[in-house]
Amino acid sequence: MKDKKSPATHIALVGGGTYCKELLEKTNLGYMDSDIESRIVAVSDPSPDSPGIVLAKKLGLKTVSDYYELYLPENHVDLIIILTPGSSILEDILATKPDNIRAMSYNVFEIFWKAIGVQERKLRERNEEVETILNGIQDFIIVITPDKEIVEANEAFLHKMGYTSDEVIGRKCYEIFQGENNVFCNSGDIRCPLSEVIKNKKYNRQVMPRLNRNGETRHFEVSIFPIWEKDGKISKFIEISRDITERKKEAEEITRRLEHMVEERTRELKETHAKLLHQDKMASLGKLSASVVHEINNPIAGIINLVKLLKRLTADGSIHAEDIGDFNQYLGLMETETWRVSRIVSNLLAFSRRSEIGFKKVNINRLIEKTLILNSNLLMINQVMVKQDLDPNLPELISSEDQLQQVFINFISNAAEAMELTGDGVLSIKTSHYPDDNKITVSFQDNGIGIPEENLSRLFEPFFSTKKKGKGVGLGLSVAYGIIEEHGGSINVDSKEGEYTTFNVELPLKYPLDSVAKNGGAHGQH
Repeated sequence: MKDKKSPATHIALVGGGTYCKELLEKTNLGYMDSDIESRIVAVSDPSPDSPGIVLAKKLGLKTVSDYYELYLPENHVDLIIILTPGSSILEDILATKPDNIRAMSYNVFEIFWKAIGVQERKLRERNEEVETILNGIQDFIIVITPDKEIVEANEAFLHKMGYTSDEVIGRKCYEIFQGENNVFCNSGDIRCPLSEVIKNKKYNRQVMPRLNRNGETRHFEVSIFPIWEKDGKISKFIEISRDITERKKEAEEITRRLEHMVEERTRELKETHAKLLHQDKMASLGKLSASVVHEINNPIAGIINLVKLLKRLTADGSIHAEDIGDFNQYLGLMETETWRVSRIVSNLLAFSRRSEIGFKKVNINRLIEKTLILNSNLLMINQVMVKQDLDPNLPELISSEDQLQQVFINFISNAAEAMELTGDGVLSIKTSHYPDDNKITVSFQDNGIGIPEENLSRLFEPFFSTKKKGKGVGLGLSVAYGIIEEHGGSINVDSKEGEYTTFNVELPLKYPLDSVAKNGGAHGQH
């Protein structure tokens, strides 16, 4: 016994224009063979020559010139759709129609019709895409049922795979492609493309290994397109595939060569970087050496004068009681000046030696003070006063002390040279700690000549320099940028020509472990 169906909805159209003709064409042509219960039964229009009336007559539908006739019980109309714009007909129908007949306005119909048109256009475009794909395919094509049985196979597939049609048709796809053991389906990253289509409800494309007739493994690019039935089930799968084994081998060889080239280039870049670091360090060392010579001469001259005084006090071979106080004072001054010379020389040697760079805890405030000692004579010669605002609670930083000192020397010497002609230069150095960001900031600000705006973007380029010939080769800031970047930090510059320049350095408190490893661990070779 058949299920009892719901009553059919009989629809009448008011207005025989273009919309009416389109609606009849898309809903009534061939409706006798469809399962649709609701259908159009009548059309009303004053003009017997309107396209909707003409088509309705061909379809055997009732046609009337006055829509009032649609109200008659023998027409069995349940819904009137108004296809004529304007509100007068809608208002009249709403006022005159029987209560059992519903009405749809022109505006409501137009909204739905346009929405249907959009979907129809999308389906048409999709069909065109599929047709284009199918028409352009010159590879293997097979047809598979939902039970994974092969029902069709083209000659290209049979020839390449080494089978005859009788050996393939009626067999399960995995028996042909993977052997009796089904070794590749659903293993590792590979998933059965048919199952993926069913699961995702769309076509699937992937690269899969398959066995040919001789048991040789080949690699295929497989595309599966489902054919859908009216009830939403899949009737067939269309598989389009191509053998990419040789292409895959070539790609793997190219990848291997590229990896080798990258390794070689990385090694060359590391060597170049090390040379640049050393070259910049030697340039800084040259500047420091010239400055330190003058710095050491002062305490040595003082020591020589004190030695002459001591000789004079002991000229007669004895020290008089009244001279002992002066004698001890001179010895104390000699000791102080000697330690001063020793400290300057030690700092200079520590910076100049080609030593192993260790990543360890560094007190940035102390490192700044050491660097200022090395540059003290340069600052004095250029009449630069240093103002320090160092955070006393600054935590220690995991970093390379030698490399950070190289960065600070560059900033200080550049600032001194920028204020060389001002006569009242001030270098302000500030350190601060931002616990929320887990980083510290070091800033160097001078009131020198500043940097032209057009040069700011090129400031950290290798060999870019605005100094006079012989004053520098343009490596200092480039090397400094690289060092700070390797420490996971950043450098920002702010400058106004003729007024000031500020370099702000941000450094994370904990040096990244992977960066330490790349630099050779805790004792990487510089």
